[in-house]
Amino acid sequence: MGYLQERIAELEAYLPPLTRREDFDDFWARTLEQAHSVPLEGECARVDYPAQAVAVYDISYNGFDQTRIHGWLIVPTFLRKEKYPLMVQYHGFNGSRGVPSDHMAFVVLGCAVLAVDCREQGGITGNSAAYTGSGMVTNLNSKGILSKEEYYYRAVYMDCVKALDFAAALPFIDADRMFVRGTSQGGALGMAVAALDERVKLALVNVPSNSNIEYRVEHRHGSFASVNDYLRRHPENLDQAYETLSYFDTMNLADRIRAKVFASVALADPVCPAKCYYATYNRIPSEKRICVYPFNEHDGARDTHVEKEIAFIKQSGILD
Repeated sequence: MGYLQERIAELEAYLPPLTRREDFDDFWARTLEQAHSVPLEGECARVDYPAQAVAVYDISYNGFDQTRIHGWLIVPTFLRKEKYPLMVQYHGFNGSRGVPSDHMAFVVLGCAVLAVDCREQGGITGNSAAYTGSGMVTNLNSKGILSKEEYYYRAVYMDCVKALDFAAALPFIDADRMFVRGTSQGGALGMAVAALDERVKLALVNVPSNSNIEYRVEHRHGSFASVNDYLRRHPENLDQAYETLSYFDTMNLADRIRAKVFASVALADPVCPAKCYYATYNRIPSEKRICVYPFNEHDGARDTHVEKEIAFIKQSGILD
């Protein structure tokens, strides 16, 4: 057995204990109900874009609360269809919806792309949520850490679910052919949305975050080092912080996923270690496939993996 085969065998056997609390399912049922009770009030304004083969829209909608979530919707109008399949694109930590040209490789494949901001990160989307105690140290991953009701990713996960609501309400989007994609934080959001919303048919998740979170906190991997920094200052809050994080760990959500999953990890990744994601991947009951890059770091194999994603989407039949 060679190096790569040995590493993969080791990772496929990795199943750390779940940290899911007794009210886990009830918490997410209540959270989804609360999110869907907020009117979308979606807006979709076409912009003057140089590429005549596509239609580009500047969009916004109400997320989990009254926070307006901003995004781009790009439609391959050159195909002249009545309805289009849709890919929802979630960005990496501190990123944004980007610019329309960032998403054209998937648009020319034949699907509309909805690229949305995460609140309070690198885009134009703010944050209207109220916090009784912030807890933010270093970055947003520790914001609201002492309450599952207020934790930062509760709103973000719901903002991302409501992106599907926004798209499904459009007359030219086929709500039966929606799928999600993201890298790093975006991969985590894709996993969470696939677990929380059965409308997701495919989940393309590249070097995903938010898995095996306690391990990442303890070893200071990536953005979850902020929770480590918080607990250095407030060690008395360790148990409460870990309880909060348990609701947002994708390994605790994995058994709810029914979508086909196409994932990747990189064995030299110091930000989102492959080991951490396998804690989620090994628990996904649906059809799944993972690409393992032995010497890449958190670059996600960049264009090499994008080419594989494009082929996977085409072969999935979702564009037909």
